[in-house]
Amino acid sequence: MAVNYAQDGLTAEPIKEITVRTGRTALTMLVLSLACTPIGKALGFSWVLRLRRTLGLYAFFYAVLHLSTVVGLDYWFDFDLLLEDLAGKRFVWVGLAAFLMLLPLAITSTDGWKKRLGRNWQRLHWAVYPAALLAATHFALQVKADLRQPLIVGGIVILLLLVRTSFGARAVSLPRRWLLRKREHR
Repeated sequence: MAVNYAQDGLTAEPIKEITVRTGRTALTMLVLSLACTPIGKALGFSWVLRLRRTLGLYAFFYAVLHLSTVVGLDYWFDFDLLLEDLAGKRFVWVGLAAFLMLLPLAITSTDGWKKRLGRNWQRLHWAVYPAALLAATHFALQVKADLRQPLIVGGIVILLLLVRTSFGARAVSLPRRWLLRKREHR
């Protein structure tokens, strides 16, 4: 984005373009972080599981950039104007709810917090799924014409949530078991 900005390549509305890019990147990183567990378990790639936290933190970083772009660049920290202008826009409130759900997840993402919270850490971090659904809804509510992309993202999040159920986990492990059997027969 910095290169595009320097070359005057951020369209006629650069703030809007930055807002869209940071939001889509945040959502993409969030979905990729959710996909790590099913991919790792299905294919037996343990290294993919180690990417979850990093991708989740990148998602949060881009969500911070997204929110900062709106508040700082678009409204110049004029909170009265911001509240007045955005009061009736549902997509803003849905996006803010997603951000507020991600905030404690980012704060407690360290090994120290994981140890301190014990079993509650995992319960807390399940909030990533409703946060991702809210983020996909935020995306869908602001799109004016073509809803295909937000619906695809929302569908992927729902699919990833279903995969985390016990039935879905068994289904995901099928490819790995098949690959292991194939190796044994060699």
